[in-house]
Amino acid sequence: MEQPTGFVLAVDAVTRHVNSARPDAPVRPERPRVARLAPTRLAAAGVLRRLADRIQPPTVAAAPRCS
Repeated sequence: MEQPTGFVLAVDAVTRHVNSARPDAPVRPERPRVARLAPTRLAAAGVLRRLADRIQPPTVAAAPRCS
């Protein structure tokens, strides 16, 4: 008794799934997102770069080699 019911439900589910992505379906264009945090990100990057320049240890010139 359960098998015919399951078959009918499976065929219905597959039909709905297949028909949900038809080539003639209406398509809404995707609008580009507005970069609201771009100025904040640029400011934070500048602050972090200056902090890294200040924290970085000074470079030491290589000692002369004896030959």
